[in-house]
Amino acid sequence: MTSKLRVDAVLVQALIAGALSFAHLHDLAAAAGQTGWKAWAYPVSVDLLLVAAWRRLRSDGSSRLAWCWFLVSLFASLGANVATAGFLDLAHPPGWLRFGIAGWPAVAFLGGTLLAHSPAPTDSETRVVVEPEPIGDTSTDTEYAPEPDAVAELEPTAPALAAALTVPVPAALVEHARKVADDHRARTGHPIDTDTLRARLGVPAPMADAIAAQLA
Repeated sequence: MTSKLRVDAVLVQALIAGALSFAHLHDLAAAAGQTGWKAWAYPVSVDLLLVAAWRRLRSDGSSRLAWCWFLVSLFASLGANVATAGFLDLAHPPGWLRFGIAGWPAVAFLGGTLLAHSPAPTDSETRVVVEPEPIGDTSTDTEYAPEPDAVAELEPTAPALAAALTVPVPAALVEHARKVADDHRARTGHPIDTDTLRARLGVPAPMADAIAAQLA
């Protein structure tokens, strides 16, 4: 079984572009007075910061931190490519270029540290919002059908009936209220009143009236 080496044109293009950008950054650093191994360290620093920011964007999604350092490293790489194209006299580099090259290590260290140690958003920080269901909706798969003596017989007043028509109550909250009412009747032998139901559920008075109307 023979294996064939497939040459990806996109990968070759990326390698060529990366090598040219790497060389431009090296030439710019050398022209600014960074000689020897230091001139070669600059393109490595810029490319690593660019890759780190891109990976943060791909893994954790869009964020201001990742976009900020991605643009900083991209500007440094693009600026070196333009500067070495004859727009600057590299034989006599300006003072601001020397200043920028000399300050880059501190900038790259700060960016790499923030990208590596800043916490990413977690699923626990996402709020789950339960949409209230309309009163009297019977579209659920299962319906709760308690026995006549299982739920306290609450006398719905006129305000309670009005609240039931205006205040939407989630079906899950109604089911929980039924359990609370059953527990209260089992412990005390008396049906639960609206005030006690409101205190047990921790809901506003209008919603307690609406729940009591549905339990009646």
